Amino acid sequence: MAKKFTHSFEVCNCHKVTLGEIVYAIEQRGATTLEDLGKITDAGTACKCCRDSSYDIGEEKMQLYLTQILDKLKK
Repeated sequence: MAKKFTHSFEVCNCHKVTLGEIVYAIEQRGATTLEDLGKITDAGTACKCCRDSSYDIGEEKMQLYLTQILDKLKK
């Protein structure tokens, strides 16, 4: 994650879940897996493109994936 993203950056377009919501789910609610994030925020539960690049089927690739955020923040 070399690029800086604001907490209002939308990570999951389908459910309009922001980076701030994802960070909160990890740091405050104890999310450690994609499944945890899905249960807490609904992120990654529809088209799944935001999970990681292997799921991303769009013409324009996502700028930030849930797996990147989890890898960076999980303790």
